[in-house]
Amino acid sequence: MSTRVPTPAGSPVDLPPVLAGPLLRRLEPGRVLLWLVGSRPLSITLQLSHTAAADRQVKSIELDDRMLRILPVGTHAFLHFIDVTLDDPLPVDTEIDYDLRLHATAGNDTTGIADWAPHLVHGWASCPTFVLRARADNILFGSCRKPHHCADDGMARADALVQACIGQPTSRPSMLMLCGDQVYADDVAGPMLAAVHALIARLGLYGETLEGATVADSTELYAHPATYYRRESLLPAFRANEALRERFFGGVKKPIFTTSSAHNHLVTLAEVLAMYLLVWSPTPWALIGEVPMPAIDAEHRDAYRAEARDLTGFRATLPQAARAMAHLPTLMIFDDHDVTDDWNLSARWEEEAYGHPFSRRIVGNALLAYALCQGWGNNADAFVGLRAKARALTSDVDSENRMNGAHQDALIGDLLAFSKWGYVLPTQPKVIVLDTRTQRWRSTRLPSQPSGLMDWESLCELQQALLDEPSAVIVSAAPMFGVKLIETVQRVFTWAGQSLMVDAENWMAHRGAANVMMNIFRHSRTPGNYVVLSGDVHYSFMYDIRIRHRDRGPDVWQITSSGIKNEFPSQLLNWLDRANRWLYARHSPLNWLTKRRHLEIRNRLPDRRQAGERLWNGSGIGQVLLDAQGRPRDVMQHDARGSGTTRFMPQDAETSARVADVSDTARG
Repeated sequence: MSTRVPTPAGSPVDLPPVLAGPLLRRLEPGRVLLWLVGSRPLSITLQLSHTAAADRQVKSIELDDRMLRILPVGTHAFLHFIDVTLDDPLPVDTEIDYDLRLHATAGNDTTGIADWAPHLVHGWASCPTFVLRARADNILFGSCRKPHHCADDGMARADALVQACIGQPTSRPSMLMLCGDQVYADDVAGPMLAAVHALIARLGLYGETLEGATVADSTELYAHPATYYRRESLLPAFRANEALRERFFGGVKKPIFTTSSAHNHLVTLAEVLAMYLLVWSPTPWALIGEVPMPAIDAEHRDAYRAEARDLTGFRATLPQAARAMAHLPTLMIFDDHDVTDDWNLSARWEEEAYGHPFSRRIVGNALLAYALCQGWGNNADAFVGLRAKARALTSDVDSENRMNGAHQDALIGDLLAFSKWGYVLPTQPKVIVLDTRTQRWRSTRLPSQPSGLMDWESLCELQQALLDEPSAVIVSAAPMFGVKLIETVQRVFTWAGQSLMVDAENWMAHRGAANVMMNIFRHSRTPGNYVVLSGDVHYSFMYDIRIRHRDRGPDVWQITSSGIKNEFPSQLLNWLDRANRWLYARHSPLNWLTKRRHLEIRNRLPDRRQAGERLWNGSGIGQVLLDAQGRPRDVMQHDARGSGTTRFMPQDAETSARVADVSDTARG
């Protein structure tokens, strides 16, 4: 059996001009960043209009080479990076209409977003809008958007929340913060992989050579009979690579928490880029139509059909998800599934993964796609050099549409050494987004032990960013304070040498990183109010945290929203929630065995809960509203089904059940 990927079909004339986007990225009064993918290099005029005082202000900016950088990634696929610096700053707390007028290849006609992406425009409007909020005091956030999970998509709920605020600029969220696992490169449904391959063929996305695999290049990979559900067999079959096969394709069983499947793990850059297009835009799905089931083993056909049904629901609300990202400034940071499961979990993992050319390429391709599709829009200035090298790579394509392998590996080396994935937004309060994946505190003495989520140097940089700030919002993909029972189970498995089995990644797993992070909170010149936004764990919760025996702060609030389209197994979560309350109640001696015994942590209670419930399980999107001092005045979890909103309420003094320590990485 084999699955042949045909040569690129059609021409630019047969394709819509825009395949995905625009996505609003980082916006400031004097600078606007947008991202889109075209089927050809586009000539664009940016139009901005708003009402200042009584007059309508309209500005048209024809994008030149300084404002618009174009990167070819296929015969009919071009990334467009729009970065416009404005002479006259845009007003804050004002609704601003924007349009991207595309110039025809011949003549003077132009078409706007309502013409070439009508799904991005609300029915009564002529173009999308955005608002530059004066304060970052209204944030939508979440993580873990898995297309083939059976839950509804929280991004569609985000669109409904924006729609309800149209015409009320001060009610609009200041940003949409995506805290990790925007794509699942390692856990891919069979029908999604078939759609990826169909889109690669339709757009002629560039191929590549593959060193260290049993297939020579991407063409052979796509055609191989093991390309669906059995990709683990494509690694060289000798003992030294057994660990690599298990980590990248084996779908390690995790009986304590969950099971994951990595048998359709994305490999090539083209596959990961196609995945981004398919999870961010309905247009590519229309291009490829209904993709027939490929030739797969009989044992996998039932799974394929079930996954196809779940993807149908995902596709149905994809226009709303795309519209949300066209109306809200959207910031992002990676977690493991954006690249691969347990990415950089330990020094031993890194040694094995980066020591083999095929696994190194797998990680590198996902990281390059992240840089181009997510990272650039967070902090464009940091990516100037990497983007230029990517341009050199995709401009060097051979007669078989393949990129230069040596240049690709060199660029991947630069990405693995890159240290500017995290970023700071100079808002009020300041928003600090942490890279908890690449600058890890590695254990050199015990390389199989979990690494600290941030090393000494990056934690020192975090402290410098916090000095003398009255308040701050910290975005950490994994919760800094989670469910202690799960952390304890992870610790037991780590002692037994099985940290990979239970995803033993949490802030308390590494003594050095944990102690430095706690000292940052206690520093006299760091903020009095911290809000920590997280995802990763597939359920939502909130804690109020104070340092014991301190009269003056700081106050810390851990707020976790997960997943956007993912959920924790409900019965298992109920059991863990209940057992955690029993074992780590306020006066339990077990609390004194934790690294956070000097903290006083109080649960916030979901107002729509079963008796005793502390953890809220359900896909959706989180929202936090901050007061003038940067303290949460309302924290909500909006159900993806549209059936309601859950608020996290402070406990009544007589019924409060203090929990002295918590941590969890059931993983996103």
